[in-house]
Amino acid sequence: MKDLDIVEVAQRAGVPASTLRFYEEKGLIASIGRRGMRRLFDASVLERLALIALGRAAGFTLDEIARMFAPDGRPRIDRRMLTAKADELERTIRKLNAMRDGLRHAAVCPAPSHMECPTFRRLLRAAASGVIGERKKTTRARRAPS
Repeated sequence: MKDLDIVEVAQRAGVPASTLRFYEEKGLIASIGRRGMRRLFDASVLERLALIALGRAAGFTLDEIARMFAPDGRPRIDRRMLTAKADELERTIRKLNAMRDGLRHAAVCPAPSHMECPTFRRLLRAAASGVIGERKKTTRARRAPS
């Protein structure tokens, strides 16, 4: 297959050229030269972009995805990392299922007020305790004075 310029790669991969330039900057893909002002890529970049898209869809960060490639560019996927991500997704699915079920119950609950419904009250307690939702503690790093 012939070399592809950045426009062709963007069209075939379904991502903007700016994403390709960003991925190249991050070391996820590499151009092989230029045709005029346009970057050129080997056609194998399409498979690499498909792997990157799969990793992104699964929730991996770009840094995690970068570690899934050997220095020669071939996939080197850590199975433990895949298992950990699958476990994380399973926890997320359980939380989302609980939220869905609670909301469906609240939508048809015969209680005069949602606040009088024991099921809705359990949902509130779960949300307040951080059992459902994304309540991660964050710390802000202080910037050193310039």
